[in-house]
Amino acid sequence: MESINYEILDLVKKKMREQGAFNREAYKEYIEETIEYFRERGTMTDEDNDDFIKEQLLSSWNEVQDELADDTSK
Repeated sequence: MESINYEILDLVKKKMREQGAFNREAYKEYIEETIEYFRERGTMTDEDNDDFIKEQLLSSWNEVQDELADDTSK
């Protein structure tokens, strides 16, 4: 995964923890919001492939879910 993906993923996980939203639908929504946020800030450009980034991040759902479950069990 590229560094931008890790930045997006970190922010998505932070949002999920703050909002208490731990399902796949929330994960997908936060990915889309965060990509839009990065575009607005100029961190992402038209050269970045949004669909590819989304696919990569969505494929990480199981790992994110496990990490969030570990956080909530503490």
